[in-house]
Amino acid sequence: MNNSRLRIPYSRRQMLVTLAALALSGSVNAATSGPPIKVGGTLSLTGPLAQTSQLYKIASEMYVERLNKGDGLMGRPVEFVLLDDQSKPELARSLYERLITVDKVDLLMGPYGTGNILAVMVVAERYGKLLLHSSFGIPKLAKYERQIPVGPLGYTPEEGVPNIVLDGLAAAGKTPKTVAIIASKFPSVHFVGTGAREVMKKRGIKETLFLEYEFGARDFGPIAARVRDADPDLLFIGGIALESNLLLEALKKLNYSPRNHFHLYPSPGPLANSPDATNAISLTFFEDHPPFTSKPLGAEFARNFQERATKAGMPYTLLEMQGSGQISSWQILEAAVNATRSLDDKVLTQWIKANPVDTFAGKQSFTGPNNFGEFNYKLKQVQNGKWVVVFPSEFAAPGAKLIAR
Repeated sequence: MNNSRLRIPYSRRQMLVTLAALALSGSVNAATSGPPIKVGGTLSLTGPLAQTSQLYKIASEMYVERLNKGDGLMGRPVEFVLLDDQSKPELARSLYERLITVDKVDLLMGPYGTGNILAVMVVAERYGKLLLHSSFGIPKLAKYERQIPVGPLGYTPEEGVPNIVLDGLAAAGKTPKTVAIIASKFPSVHFVGTGAREVMKKRGIKETLFLEYEFGARDFGPIAARVRDADPDLLFIGGIALESNLLLEALKKLNYSPRNHFHLYPSPGPLANSPDATNAISLTFFEDHPPFTSKPLGAEFARNFQERATKAGMPYTLLEMQGSGQISSWQILEAAVNATRSLDDKVLTQWIKANPVDTFAGKQSFTGPNNFGEFNYKLKQVQNGKWVVVFPSEFAAPGAKLIAR
């Protein structure tokens, strides 16, 4: 098992030596003192979700480094204890048990992906721990009172997502008459994909194809053939990670290019870099251009992320929604700890629920059902090998408009 840890040794003598060395290197502010505050979590550093999880890892490393160059949390340095859940919910569950009982972490940071988050939510509830997470896609299942869903997904994404796609296309003058919906059985994307069927029906759009497939599938040839035969105005891909790339590659082999295609939760780099993904549409709440980089810390984090992603050999080095969701989680955690001067999970949860926090995902509050706020996603599109916001227009990249056929 490949486990990655940003750790500070337990013994006081070793801890002081380590902190002194880090202070000299600029990694930790010499003003911080005391034992580190340990924040524990897992990410899918291997397995089908690894491409996207690497973005979360870089974002966390950036934020912890920034904290430690400042005052840390409550004047103490921060240690992020990160383990690899290998994209397996059952492993994520056991690792969070270990983080709480063996590693004795003070606070938790959630994993990537609905399946993993749902699995560890049970562990967090058992121990009464606050759980911040930014990629949970089935709000009705998030019943634990101390889970905090970061990101503007809203309580009904199965309605919000397809509606914003149709609104964006309508604003571009290309309301589709027909749709083909392809849904992975990964929990959250399947939930939104099947929900899209009802939205399309209500808005008078004819469904020419609906297909489901197993998460982790590699052969998209048969699905591609069905899509080509259906020839929809809109291809709605309820997929995750590299599934969109695999389907578009299979469609290319059939000499078919979809007129308009939406991708729910793709790996941003591989899709943006694919020659088959021109004009692909997806969701976002932060991209590396104004007005998002005009926010406090926006330009700084975007620049630092690009440098780190380049060094790590990532296929897409610009900060976008995935990394920004993790940054937003850290922003909320920092705000709550600083405001309450506490590491008590109950106290922190109460403060977060009572106080909106300005984050990379916008100003967020958690007063809705199951702590979810309002749906506030934007649409982005691959244009010239780069993701740019195209709808609503007030958030669009300078000069960018949604390209529809």
